[in-house]
Amino acid sequence: MEKRLIKIGTRGSPLALKQSSWVKDRLSRIDPRLQIELTIIKTTGDKILDVPLAAIGGKGLFVKEIEEALLDKRIDLAVHSMKDMPGELPEGLMIGAVPVREDPRDVWIARGPISLNDLAAQEKIGTSSLRRKAQLLHQRPDLQIISLRGNLDTRIKKIETEGLAGIILAAAGIHRLGLRDRISQYLELDTSLPAVGQGALALEMRENDHRLVDVLQGIHDRDTALCTQAERAFLKHLQGGCQVPIAAHARIQGQQIIVTGLIANLDGSVLIKDQIEGPLSDHLNLGITLADRLFQSGGKEILNQIYQETVQ
Repeated sequence: MEKRLIKIGTRGSPLALKQSSWVKDRLSRIDPRLQIELTIIKTTGDKILDVPLAAIGGKGLFVKEIEEALLDKRIDLAVHSMKDMPGELPEGLMIGAVPVREDPRDVWIARGPISLNDLAAQEKIGTSSLRRKAQLLHQRPDLQIISLRGNLDTRIKKIETEGLAGIILAAAGIHRLGLRDRISQYLELDTSLPAVGQGALALEMRENDHRLVDVLQGIHDRDTALCTQAERAFLKHLQGGCQVPIAAHARIQGQQIIVTGLIANLDGSVLIKDQIEGPLSDHLNLGITLADRLFQSGGKEILNQIYQETVQ
């Protein structure tokens, strides 16, 4: 039986390796003739750990070098966290499959047995996300937000070393690494709307690799794909990145898709949120329409102000 070699490109963090190993295992089960190897690629986001993501460009920092390896044919497939993907892909690349989504919510991991709502004023909370920071400060402007970088394990350790009351992370990564017992509280979507694509994986490939498309169909989940496509259409239309607190989440109800979106300023004092619903077949237009609606409702001023401050 002839083996077909597929090289999967991945970051080297424990979470990235867990995710790419899961994809490798699933594809091997779908087609035992495949010989699958993991290739670890260090990205810009992995190399610069002492600067907030927003200050060094945000979106694309964890995918650029891996996409270059795809285009150069050093790898055949890339496994990314969907939320790391920029709105536009390089010419010649496509998302070949989107596996079923993990829990998209954020979670609170506390130093002691205390909920996020019960924290005293001026307590220190760690997060690497402007989106989480803005939504938290919108509800609790009396808290101190400390910027955190590093792998998931590193950030959890910083609860003690940095004297934090706790940190906010994505539930999906915690689940995938088998650390559910560390979760103190799940943050519902009306408290902390997730990042675009949060909880989903993106399997990126070259557009002309037709044999790989067929292999990937066995790992593809239609509902997750439709929801993340709607969210990414929203993000792309706003031309948003990690420098801006933007959030979106889509869910399917029967033959309808419901998309919720959010734009906030950096300190959370202004937060605009809206929701749109329509047929599944119109999922991309719904994301774009929602982006336009938020843009016209004050989002334009927020985005202009943030980009002006970023340039200065």
